[in-house]
Amino acid sequence: MKSAKSIFAPAVFLAATLLAPYTSNASELVVPPALKEKGNIIVAIESTYPPMAYRNPKTNERLGFNVDLVTAMAQKMGIEVKWEELSFEQLATALEVGRVDLVGTAISDLPSRREKMTFVDYLRTGAQPFTTVANAQKLKTGADLCGLTVGAPSSTNYFPATKAWNEKNCVGAGKAAMTVNGTQGATAARLDLKQGRLDAAVLGPEYVSHLMRDEPDTYVLVGDPLIETLFGLAVSKKDPAMRDAVAGAITSLIKDGTYMSLLKKYGLERQAMAEVKIDAGQ
Repeated sequence: MKSAKSIFAPAVFLAATLLAPYTSNASELVVPPALKEKGNIIVAIESTYPPMAYRNPKTNERLGFNVDLVTAMAQKMGIEVKWEELSFEQLATALEVGRVDLVGTAISDLPSRREKMTFVDYLRTGAQPFTTVANAQKLKTGADLCGLTVGAPSSTNYFPATKAWNEKNCVGAGKAAMTVNGTQGATAARLDLKQGRLDAAVLGPEYVSHLMRDEPDTYVLVGDPLIETLFGLAVSKKDPAMRDAVAGAITSLIKDGTYMSLLKKYGLERQAMAEVKIDAGQ
């Protein structure tokens, strides 16, 4: 079985790595005076997606890569974090109306989301098909998914991405179409897969990595990600000073090694970015 660290082959995410880097003055951390005076940054978070942000089932403590990254970012700025726990559907509205300063949840930077938000991109991601060990022999590549039942959370971009991939690579290639089922979140997709209602599921590679660490010898990858994009910390388009401050702080964390240390803590080092980008997701 492939290890969680083998999710990203060197060729994967080539398109993302070739995107033009953010060339503004992101190497210099300048905290907006109003933010410095306030002394804190209000960050929206949805703690249901390990290993990015989740709750310890025993203590209810908030954990995850994004939690640690945003906390380290705020320390660089010399301010505190005030977390605002929200559902995924509430994040954009909370930012738009000024209820929060930053969306700290792992959210894909997509062109369709940039009308009112701008993204400080910090992690590579995508839509990774995977299955159970029991299905490993018949599912080796994405092409093997044609004609089978595949699930993805309906509230995420994985669902339309899987449907689009099916139209191009199964139907468009004259093969049997997938049956693409929308699930009620990542947990439901995993449960449906384990109980045999799905032949494969499509989730973010970071979550698949978490599952493979949490349940060894249970899951295997099916080919490469169907799409490739970037995770970004979202700020209001009206607040370029906040954007630049966040970009500068994350850049500093990359340079001093904190960023890579946190990635290794959660088994995400294969998804690392060499530098911060702005609105570069595809």
